[in-house]
Amino acid sequence: MTRTIIAAVILTLAGLSLSAQAAAPAAAAPAPAQPNAASGTAPQAQPTDAKKTASRTFRGVELGMDRESAITALKKDPVFAYRGPEDISLLPSPNQSLIEVSGLSFVKRGYFQFYEGKLWTMILELNPDKVDHYSIYTSLVGKYGEPILIDPKEARWEDKATRMALERPLSLRYMDMTVYDKLREGASAKASAEELDRQGFLGGL
Repeated sequence: MTRTIIAAVILTLAGLSLSAQAAAPAAAAPAPAQPNAASGTAPQAQPTDAKKTASRTFRGVELGMDRESAITALKKDPVFAYRGPEDISLLPSPNQSLIEVSGLSFVKRGYFQFYEGKLWTMILELNPDKVDHYSIYTSLVGKYGEPILIDPKEARWEDKATRMALERPLSLRYMDMTVYDKLREGASAKASAEELDRQGFLGGL
């Protein structure tokens, strides 16, 4: 797949409609409070660690990183073969750039998209000779619980800040939802303006 095609694929992802937000998992019932002998009041329940619903990080590369920090992380990671400026390209959309880097071993290729200098989308094509869909899926379920969406194309974990998806045939996608919403609103506003221009043109015929 050429860089132009991949860039178009990544941009297309930004146009996907949002799915319903996952319902928060029910908390375990607290143990009955025991009265405090001195004060006669029940002790406060201690908070427990909640399971994360989605990850923003892949091997040290994190959504929200600036481009130089992401490049530094890619250089350090033996899974990636970052070459330098030749792996960076500008995208047609304003304020967006892309790092496309070859992978080694478990990762075939990585795509890291930036908006206004900050990483907002990561797509990792995994190597089916090294790892399989079921192993990745069961590992993610063990860490983040059941996905909020599962269909023949993807299994998706999502919270207000992040969307993480295991897509078929075998890739991982991470997306910053704040940037996603901002770009979607901008695209909707542009489409509305174009429709108004169209109606104005038709009305003047």
